[in-house]
Amino acid sequence: MSDINRQKIVDSVPQKGFFGHPKGLFTLFFTEFWERFSYYGMRAILIYYMYYEVSKGGLGLDQSTALAIMSIYGSLVYMSGVIGGWLADRVFGTSKALFYGGILIMIGHIVLSLPGNLTMLFVSMVFIVIGTGLLKPNVSSVVGDMYAPEDNRRDAGFSIFYMGINLGAFLSPLLVGEVAKTSFHLGFAIAAVGMLLGLIVFVLTKKKNLGLAGTFVPNPLSPAEKKKVSLIVGISVVVLAVILGTTIPAGIFTLDVFITLVGIFGITIPTIYFIVMYRSPKTTATERSRIIAYIPLFIASVMFWAIQEQGSTILAVYADKRTDLEFAGITISPAWFQSLNPLFIIALAPLFAWIWVKLGDRQPTVPKKFALSLLFAGLSFLVILLPAYFGGEDSLVNPLWLVLSYFIVVIGELLLSPVGLSATTKLAPAAFSAQTMSLWFLSSAAAQAINAQIVKFYSAETEMMYFGTIGGVAILLSLFLFVISPKIQEFMKGIR
Repeated sequence: MSDINRQKIVDSVPQKGFFGHPKGLFTLFFTEFWERFSYYGMRAILIYYMYYEVSKGGLGLDQSTALAIMSIYGSLVYMSGVIGGWLADRVFGTSKALFYGGILIMIGHIVLSLPGNLTMLFVSMVFIVIGTGLLKPNVSSVVGDMYAPEDNRRDAGFSIFYMGINLGAFLSPLLVGEVAKTSFHLGFAIAAVGMLLGLIVFVLTKKKNLGLAGTFVPNPLSPAEKKKVSLIVGISVVVLAVILGTTIPAGIFTLDVFITLVGIFGITIPTIYFIVMYRSPKTTATERSRIIAYIPLFIASVMFWAIQEQGSTILAVYADKRTDLEFAGITISPAWFQSLNPLFIIALAPLFAWIWVKLGDRQPTVPKKFALSLLFAGLSFLVILLPAYFGGEDSLVNPLWLVLSYFIVVIGELLLSPVGLSATTKLAPAAFSAQTMSLWFLSSAAAQAINAQIVKFYSAETEMMYFGTIGGVAILLSLFLFVISPKIQEFMKGIR
């Protein structure tokens, strides 16, 4: 986007009105609040809906299959963000991407709220995956559009916006989890209503509060490019329809094959990104060195998210089947544990921000922060071993053990997630700044694609081996990363 257009956008947005920030921050705060409310509310109960018996309102799927589907779902959501960002940049702008994405997400939740079968589940997943890919990466871009590059309110504005994300993620499992005790479909309906509220806030306030933010298409397709893209998309759709139409009835394209393919894409796509950026003539020698430094950080990120994202799969099952849900005189919904991650982030993020400011130049380097994050991720899984080790595999576990596990992994998340975002912007080659940010989010997609392959090994009988192996591997990788951190720092060429 040109500097002239950027200035037009900033000038069009009312700059005072929401805690001293542009009025548009109110619109985006509550749009994202309700979008996250809907997504995390759905995610908190989806695994139970899939593997609960039909007599209990579920689909009656095998637990391992349900866990794999859940992981693939998360992987595809992150992969779709690459497509959503491209459509916003080249076709219809971020504002329309937000609106279209919200509509698709709402439709997906509505489909889930209707009594159905496995086919309807997959239909809803398509809507929600595409919708989230359109909305999630672009809403952050609009936040940035409202501030001039030199505006010192920018970081604080993103912090307020981030609070909206976590508030929605915190509240929805509590409400949806309670309602799901009566009906899964009613819980999904609440998620649909949440997205509807987000769309209402966006539509009613965007003209007044957002001005021109999100309306410009930064790099629009030329007429020739539009024809070429339309032809490629049309051919791809026809070819895909033919392949699926012939292989599914023949029993060739099965769910297991699909899960395997997503796993391959989850690893292949980031690999291609690295190769293309490194070999590009637009990449300087210094930038190539920084790409090499970024590779171990990316691998560490994949390992971390592989553990953290199991909070909605393996730990969700653990909460349901291995945890004593009668605590302090109340009956806990297993879905409530999904609120712990955003709750701890809200509580601890200001503390970590203060620590980094206080330490200044004495704070750990980026590679060492990543190493520490892996250490905490591994410990969060080893903690789950203790109650089974001391109390036996058949006894129900005190819920505080699960709370402790979530708490420990959040410490790791705060050492990796904001640090990784910042490091990505610093290490990215100038010609690939946007693609490198997409690459960062693909680490979560790769992690969940890998999870889809390994969650099938979890069961009550293999519980200790499962948590011990994954936790141990994370700790070993943490130690290795700590040892080579000076070399990584050297390749970063002055970036801390």
